[in-house]
Amino acid sequence: MSNPTPSFYREAQLIGSRAAPEQPRVAGLLPISSATLWRWVKRGAFPKPVKLSDRMTAWRADDVQAWIAKRDSAARTPA
Repeated sequence: MSNPTPSFYREAQLIGSRAAPEQPRVAGLLPISSATLWRWVKRGAFPKPVKLSDRMTAWRADDVQAWIAKRDSAARTPA
């Protein structure tokens, strides 16, 4: 059975994470650092997250997928 697309992405799903310091990094959707992610959000270059609770911030999956699709389309369009 396949996993459905999540409704939200947490930061670790976007940029990857480590379960423990001695373990290898798990790749995320984007090959960027946490600092870059938040810099893009601040500049308006990446969708704004939503606060799901006091300690939980996430990005709407539809917003992230649309952002990725837009960049993919632009990359495939000849200059």
